[in-house]
Amino acid sequence: MTGPDAATATPAVGEGPAPAEEAPSHGLGASLAPADALAKTTGTFPYAADLWAEGLLWAAILRSPHPHARIVSIDTGQAAEMPGVRAVVTHEDVPGDASHGRSTGEGTVCDRPVFAKDMVRHHGEPIAAVAADHPDTARLAAAAIAVEYEVLEPVTDPEKAFGADPLHPDGNVIRHIPLSYGDPEITGEVVVEGLYRVGRQDPAPIGAEAGLAVPRPDGGVEIYTASTDPHADRDLAAACFGLEPDRVKVVVTGVPGAMADREDAGMQLPLGLLALRTGCPVKLAATREESFLGHAHRHPTLLRYRHHADSEGRLVKVEAQILLDAGAYADSSAESLAAAVAFAAGPYVVPHAFVEGWAVRTNNPPSGHVRGEGALQVCAAYEGQMDKLAAKLGLDPVELRRRNVLATGDLLPTGQTVTCPAPVAELLDAVREAPLPPLPKDAPEEEWLLPGGPEGAGDPGAVRRGVGYALGMVHMLGAEGADEVSTATVKVNGGEATVICAAVETGQGFSTLARQIVQDVLGVEEVHVASVDTDQPPAGPACHGRHTWVSGGAVERAAKMVRTQLLQPLAHKFGMSTELLSIADGKITSYDGVLSTTVAETLDGKELWATAQCRPHPTEPLDETGQGDAFVGLAFCAVRAVVDVDIELGSVRVVEMAVAQDVGRVLNPRQLNARIEAGVTQGLGAALTENLRTSRGVVRRPDLTGYALPTALDAPDIRIVKLVEERDVVAPFGAKAASAVPVVTSPAAVAAAVRAATGRPVNRLPIRPQAAVAMPPR
Repeated sequence: MTGPDAATATPAVGEGPAPAEEAPSHGLGASLAPADALAKTTGTFPYAADLWAEGLLWAAILRSPHPHARIVSIDTGQAAEMPGVRAVVTHEDVPGDASHGRSTGEGTVCDRPVFAKDMVRHHGEPIAAVAADHPDTARLAAAAIAVEYEVLEPVTDPEKAFGADPLHPDGNVIRHIPLSYGDPEITGEVVVEGLYRVGRQDPAPIGAEAGLAVPRPDGGVEIYTASTDPHADRDLAAACFGLEPDRVKVVVTGVPGAMADREDAGMQLPLGLLALRTGCPVKLAATREESFLGHAHRHPTLLRYRHHADSEGRLVKVEAQILLDAGAYADSSAESLAAAVAFAAGPYVVPHAFVEGWAVRTNNPPSGHVRGEGALQVCAAYEGQMDKLAAKLGLDPVELRRRNVLATGDLLPTGQTVTCPAPVAELLDAVREAPLPPLPKDAPEEEWLLPGGPEGAGDPGAVRRGVGYALGMVHMLGAEGADEVSTATVKVNGGEATVICAAVETGQGFSTLARQIVQDVLGVEEVHVASVDTDQPPAGPACHGRHTWVSGGAVERAAKMVRTQLLQPLAHKFGMSTELLSIADGKITSYDGVLSTTVAETLDGKELWATAQCRPHPTEPLDETGQGDAFVGLAFCAVRAVVDVDIELGSVRVVEMAVAQDVGRVLNPRQLNARIEAGVTQGLGAALTENLRTSRGVVRRPDLTGYALPTALDAPDIRIVKLVEERDVVAPFGAKAASAVPVVTSPAAVAAAVRAATGRPVNRLPIRPQAAVAMPPR
C-alpha cells in the first residue's frame, strides 16, 4: 500500500515529486505516532475482555433461536437452582424503561426491549441473562432456562413488510421520505433503468463485545466497556435501571475496532442488571456468534433507478426508489435513510430528482450505523447507472462523469447549496491520469497473481482485466437538526499538558490529534490525553468525523484560552499584544526577539486550565418533500479499480485501487493514509466477500469462517494518488472526515471494473461468481 510520503508535499498527478521538506516532529502536520502504539503492538494494552475484579461473577445471555415467535412462558427455576448460579433476570426484572434505541436527527427511537417480553422479533434477541461463579456454569444455566415459543411466520422480504401484520406497536414503516425536486413531467432523450441490491455487511470488529459491571455503594453501577458514545449509553442504562444518570457511570476501556456503534446495548444492560441484583462485579465476553447476532449491521438495500440524460450525456432527471431493511428495530435507520435519499443522485448536478425512500421493519437481523450508511448503497446504484448511460451513449465512462460533476455552489436534490469545497472534477482527473499497473504475467511461478490464488486459479487465458471508476460522497457530523457539541478541558502544569475530553479513541486518531493540537497552540511537546468516562462533560458519538471537527475544535479553543492566560502577563509586562508573542518548542519569543523565555519559566509552578465547547452551525430536518439544509459539510472521493477476472470461474482479484480524496487539510499524513487504506479495504469486503447470510431470518454460520472478511492476501495495492487540501473554512483546521468516503466509493469502483472486464451488468453487492462470468458472444 502506498500513499503520499509524510515528509513531502503531495505532488499533482502527472508532475514530478515535490522538493523534500523537513517534516515537523510534532504539532499539526506531523506524522505523530499514537501514544498507545507500543502497548497495542506488544499486547499489553488493556481491553474490556482483560478486566478483572474481586468477587467476579460471569454472565451469559439466552438468545432466541427463532426470528419471529410469541413467548408463551419462561421458566427460570431449573437454572436458578443450579450450583454456582447467583441470579437469573428476565423482562420482569427490568425496573425502569424497558426499551432502548439510538439517537437520530429526529430524536431518540426507543423501541427495542432489554429482554423480549411477549414477542421475539429477530434471531438472537435476548430473552434472559444469568450470573454465575464460572463462565461455563453461566452458559449451562442459560441453556437450562425453559422457554415455550409459539413460532410465527417471519417477515424477511422488506417489500412484503408494507402489507404484513405489524411486527411492532409502532408499525412496520419506520420512515418514508418522498423527495421531490424539479419538474416531474420532464424526460431525457436517453433513459436507462436498473435494479440493484446491496447485502448485509457486518462491522466485524476484531475484538468481540465485552464488559464489566461493578455495583457502587450508593446503589448505582459502573459499566466498563468499549463504548463509542458513553453518555448516551449511560443515559440509556439509567433509564432501564430506574436510576438517576449520576448513579450510573460508564468507563470507556480500550476499543478493539469500531466501524459502527461499537457495543451492543443488549449486552451492557443485562450486565448492569445482574451487578445490581447480585451486588457483585459481573463480566461478559461475547463469543463471535453472540457478536454477530447482537450488534447492528449495514442495511440490506433494494434500489430501483431510472436516469434521464440528453444526447450529450448531461443528466436531466434521476428517479429512484430505495428500500432499507431495518430489521426488527429502528435504531439509526431514519438517519441512514436520509443520507441514502439525499445522496441518491451522487456527486453530480441533477436539475430534476424524484426519490422515494423507505426504511421498514422485518424479522431479519438488526441494522444500524455502519461507516458510510445509506451513502454506500446508493453509490453502488448510481454509479452502475452512470456506466449504463455511458454504454448507451457510446461515451467513455470517465468523460460522462466529467460532464456532470458537482462543484461548490451547486445544489443537492434536497435544495441545499454546496458551500464547502467540492473538487470532484479534480479528483476524477487525478485517478484517470494515474499510471495503470502492469498486466499480469502468464508464467506458472506467478500463478498467485491470478484470480482464485494458487489453489483456485484457472486458465490464464481466461483472465480479463477491467478498469472501473466511481465517485462518492458522505456527510460529516450528524444531520437533520442533530445538536452537535463537544466539550474539552486543557490543563498545563510544569511543562506538561493534559487534555480531558469524552471523545472516544476508536482508531480514528482523536487522541493523537488532541496531542498535536495542544503541541501546536501551546508549544508543549509532552501532552497526555485522559481516559474517558461519563464524569466528564459529553462529547457525543464517534462517527461521521465528529471528533476531528467538534472535539478537535473544542480542544483547540480550550488550548487557545490557556495560551492567552499564559501570555497575557508577559504581554502586559513588555507592553505588547499577545498576538506579537509566539510559542514553539516550549519557548516563548516576541516578534522582535527582545523577549525569549520558556513555557516552564513563565508558568513558575502554576497550573493553567480552560474549558471550551465547539458547536457547528445548525442544520434542519428534511421536510415532507425531502428538502432542507440537513448537512453541516460534505466530503468527496474518486476511486479507480483495476481487477483481473477469470471469466470462466467468475473469480475476481483486485489488482489496484487508486484513490484521490478531498481531505480539506492533512493533519497527520501517516494516520490519514492509514485511514484511507483501511476504508478502501472495508469497501473491498462489501464489494466481494462480506454478506451476513440468513435463511428465513436465521443467521447462517455466524462466525469468521462463514462470514468472509478480506485478509492481507486479498488487499490490493492501494495508491493514494492525490489528496486535495482545499480547506473548509467553517471547520476547525479546515479538515474533513477521511474514513467513510473511501468505504462508500470503493465497492462501486470494483463493480464498475468487473463490468468492464466481463460485459455483465453487476447489479448486486457483494459480487457473486456467477455475476463475474463473461456473457457468451451472440
